[in-house]
Amino acid sequence: MNKLTYENVTMRFGDVTALDHVSLTLEPGHIYGLLGRNGAGKSTLLSVTANWRHATEGDVLLNGESVWENTRAQQQIVCMSDGNLFPTMRVKNGLLWYSRFRSGFDMEQALRLCEKFELSLKAKIQSLSTGYATIFKLIVAMASQCPFTFYDEPVLGLDANHRDLFYRELMEDFAKNPRCVVISTHLIEECSALLDHIIVINKGKLMLNEPVEDTLSRGYTVSGPAGAVDAFTAGKKLFGTQNLGGLKTAYVQGTPDQEKAPDGLEISALDLQQLFIQLTNV
Repeated sequence: MNKLTYENVTMRFGDVTALDHVSLTLEPGHIYGLLGRNGAGKSTLLSVTANWRHATEGDVLLNGESVWENTRAQQQIVCMSDGNLFPTMRVKNGLLWYSRFRSGFDMEQALRLCEKFELSLKAKIQSLSTGYATIFKLIVAMASQCPFTFYDEPVLGLDANHRDLFYRELMEDFAKNPRCVVISTHLIEECSALLDHIIVINKGKLMLNEPVEDTLSRGYTVSGPAGAVDAFTAGKKLFGTQNLGGLKTAYVQGTPDQEKAPDGLEISALDLQQLFIQLTNV
């Protein structure tokens, strides 16, 4: 089985350490959520993966071989680009040109997606709106059919209809070709149903790397009047709390007590986005 392994990957920019000895393994058959606050190191990790930057220390290995300046390895990896691909070309010519560099590129799928997203094949790439520039890049990434596909903020500038269409197309494509998909996003709540594994990077360090199910089983939520919540959670370890007027929500570590919650309190499952906020809000 293909494996993409990060071994103590470190990236420094002068005195700033963007990635600090990050080690993890990615495998096909999973949709990973790459989560982190702005400046956490997510984009830097993608740039090292895509050969846009060389790690200061450590390496990224595909089946034991470094991906750095390795054309064969890079044919297995596609990262949704920050900049516009082939900006002076029209959409159709850009797709045709890109297909020359990707042996597995599915032009039929790319054209079908253009039609579904109502992306004109005659439009100049550099003239596309923010939303349609994003659509062009995610179509290129999806149609590349690479075993390791990375999406960086894939719904940036997309309206609700196009975001929903992307998610549906992604899941349909994944069902047909269950490769490794990594989604770097700030829209955690919106994407949470797609993910089966999360990776959290905070201040350049790997904070969490586990199945979503394991993450959500780490605790539970208690909501209600502040005094009652404080009394119920006394002595318990908390991820954090939120107050709104006289109401309070506590994010509690562990499993709920077997006894029924006192009147006025509500116990519910953890929410992935709120847990992420509590974990990284330090």
